[in-house]
Amino acid sequence: MHPDLSRYRLGLHIAPKEGWINDPNGLCQFRGAYHAYFQYNPEWPERDTKHWRHFVSTDLFHWHDEGTALVTDIPEDRSGVYSGSAYVAPGMAPDGGDLMCLYYTGNVVYPGGQEAGYDYVHTGREANEILVTTDNGVDYSMKHVLLRNSDYPNVCTEHVRDPKVWEQDGKLYMLLGARDLDDEGFCLLYESADGVEWSIKSQIYSQEQFGYMWECPNIVQINGHDFLAVCPQGLEHEALRWQNRWQSGYFPLPASIMDTVLIDQETFVEWDHGYDFYAPQTFVDDAGRSILIGWMGGFDKEWTAAPHGLDWCHCLTVPRELTVTADGRLRQWPVAELDTLRGEKHGLAQGEAVTLGAYLADIELKGIAGTGALTLDDALEISFADGLMTVRFLDEAVAAGRPQRQVPMDTLSDLRVIVDTSAIEIYANDGAEVFSTRWFPEGDALSVRSTFATQAASVWPLENALANAFD
Repeated sequence: MHPDLSRYRLGLHIAPKEGWINDPNGLCQFRGAYHAYFQYNPEWPERDTKHWRHFVSTDLFHWHDEGTALVTDIPEDRSGVYSGSAYVAPGMAPDGGDLMCLYYTGNVVYPGGQEAGYDYVHTGREANEILVTTDNGVDYSMKHVLLRNSDYPNVCTEHVRDPKVWEQDGKLYMLLGARDLDDEGFCLLYESADGVEWSIKSQIYSQEQFGYMWECPNIVQINGHDFLAVCPQGLEHEALRWQNRWQSGYFPLPASIMDTVLIDQETFVEWDHGYDFYAPQTFVDDAGRSILIGWMGGFDKEWTAAPHGLDWCHCLTVPRELTVTADGRLRQWPVAELDTLRGEKHGLAQGEAVTLGAYLADIELKGIAGTGALTLDDALEISFADGLMTVRFLDEAVAAGRPQRQVPMDTLSDLRVIVDTSAIEIYANDGAEVFSTRWFPEGDALSVRSTFATQAASVWPLENALANAFD
């Protein structure tokens, strides 16, 4: 990598040393440590073969790169180790401790294309659900193929993938995202007594077609509330929603997911309104927190802001704790461990600027009254006026042609912005609305200015927690 581009190496967000990263996979807390796997292509941009890379942490921020964990080494995953999840089986390891069970989709794409009669929707693909176990996060078992194309209901095309596995009431359950023969997205729900033999329990659809494929399904269960999260492909763009190529959000379920077969698509809530967010995965840690990590990237090449010569692509969000609001929606907030990385606090007076020596900062505005704007480097503006919160780039060199993003909002009461060199996460109204975006600033120091009237406004420099991630 060109030395001038090393400035964009991240200090809080998981990213590869080189190559391409996308979906987070296998998130869990296991034997006292947090584990994050993710889709990884070391040969980007020349080839597109996905493996699982593996990072480990004890505090969700000081991560260490443990190398490539799962590679394409059996016929059933020869075109890619695709997305999946982790289930930690208590006391099931040979030493009597916990066993980590990793479930993923083995992707197979037959060569030949249209000349061979393949459309790669109804023909020419395999989607194999595969299990791998480990009792130490270092050594992995042989791969066990659990489900193949012939095992899915006959309404399915060959697009079935991304197993999410969890335990409930003494049984294991698996969600799979799917595309049916009428090009409707839906979910398959399987059940199992042992995590190996699986039988279909139900199919979950929306009342009206809501995209042609649902990827990366997830279940969030907090305080008696069930939420089904999916990434629907094929939604048409609207003025104030569904702005990325593919979307990501959740349905608040009026009943348990076990009793759900039909969903009102009008209840769908987007996780994130930014340019760079997709394929989030959640897990519950030992403290009982529901934690979300998403892919801070996307497939919209026209909005890719990365400078030429950068030899790594994309990152993951910071871990976010999920809570349920009074109106039954989910709220996202950076996990509390982020606060321990703060340095000396700087006050941010209305109309004045604060300059930090590095692009690592935690900015918080509380008790906002009325309209105003928070500006970073005179390049990115976060504003509220006329019932709309707007995030827009002022500097075209930083924007890479990106349009502004907006979300309707009655009032803006508070704002938190995490700046991590080339990544920004924006949380409004205690995390009721979130925007995530990459940017590649050209300055030598971060400048922060606010015109909001507030009860309190502060800026903290942040520790570079990933400085030794690749040692």
